[in-house]
Amino acid sequence: MRAARKGDDEAYRRLLVLVAAWLRGVALRGLAAAGRPRADCEDVVQETLLAMHLKRDTWDETQPLQPWLRAIARHKLVDHLRRRGFTDHVDIDDHSDTLAAPEAAEEGSALDARQMLGRLPERQRRIVEGISIEGQSAREVGARLGLSEGAVRVTLHRALRTLAAVYRKDRT
Repeated sequence: MRAARKGDDEAYRRLLVLVAAWLRGVALRGLAAAGRPRADCEDVVQETLLAMHLKRDTWDETQPLQPWLRAIARHKLVDHLRRRGFTDHVDIDDHSDTLAAPEAAEEGSALDARQMLGRLPERQRRIVEGISIEGQSAREVGARLGLSEGAVRVTLHRALRTLAAVYRKDRT
């Protein structure tokens, strides 16, 4: 890509051949995950190659090429699925016997949330409760706990990351 951006037409041709082959795999996996036919693959590849060509000046040469290309491919796949009217639909009637009553689900969720919050260190728990449950701002929680707004935001981020990990671990 670096040589192609400097005007080397042969390098650009080789790049397009290599990228097209790689994109086919990316597009096929994305289409399969969305339950779409393999026949749509070439459309996604061509749209991605065109976008790559038009946006090649936005690539930062100090960065790897693949993440930049993958982002373009992901956006083109999403655009393609939207144009084709992709919707992810699960018929709830097929699973009605496994669903809990709404009251039980809400009670279970509140209990799960309290148990998960109880697994956090005190400061993290108080920050999550203040912002997420009580609706306070980071500035208000910081003033109450003697912390800067930035420290509250960092601690909140860490607490939420910890909660997500606990949730994933408990569900597996």
